[in-house]
Amino acid sequence: MTKVIYPAVKVYSTPTCPWCVRAKEFFKENRIKFTDVDVAEDDNEREQMIEKSGQLGVPVIEIGSEVIVGFDLPKIKKALGI
Repeated sequence: MTKVIYPAVKVYSTPTCPWCVRAKEFFKENRIKFTDVDVAEDDNEREQMIEKSGQLGVPVIEIGSEVIVGFDLPKIKKALGI
């Protein structure tokens, strides 16, 4: 079986966000490694998220160089090449 290498994935989230939970579940179910950043706790990361996305809402998902606002499954799959 060939191992698929995905681009780096970073999920900017908060603990109370249901769409953040769904996004992280999707990555776990598909065995895609990701970094979870709690922007409720980390001011620096929150500022980076806002700079990259222009958004205050979560989730903001960074896949490689692409920034996706919200749990937009078609965009996520396209960015991952699946």
